Amino acid sequence: MKFIVDSMLGKLAKRLRMLGYDTLYEAHLDDRTILKVSKEEDRYIVTRDTQLSKIRGAKVFLIRSTDLEQQLGEIKELAKIRRISKNIFSRCSECNTLLEIADKEKVKDIVPPFVYRTFDDFHFCPACNKAYWRGTHVDSILKELKKV
Repeated sequence: MKFIVDSMLGKLAKRLRMLGYDTLYEAHLDDRTILKVSKEEDRYIVTRDTQLSKIRGAKVFLIRSTDLEQQLGEIKELAKIRRISKNIFSRCSECNTLLEIADKEKVKDIVPPFVYRTFDDFHFCPACNKAYWRGTHVDSILKELKKV
């Protein structure tokens, strides 16, 4: 399942990416572009815009809450997501690109020195040059997701 998320749901877009879902999000996209991309790329639109949700033929998940945890619960129900994807943490949360396994030396200059000394396994986004590792933030995100 692929998504395109409108400008009102940027935090939810990041979480969907963390969950491993191909999720397009650009804050400046207008409704016409969102509809076009949704149709061309077979993506579900995720929005809080009630007008956008009423467009005939559009595949839309209307999110009502402003709370991130509740939004995750809503998308879980609307998209009928029953379990955490095996692709969790496989995408860049910033740009949606699939992450690559990175040699430790490759990330030496882009991670904090403490992280470089204490971690051995890294992933790397080839599009935006961001490094990822399994720090304490991963456990807190997993805990948040398990609540949902």
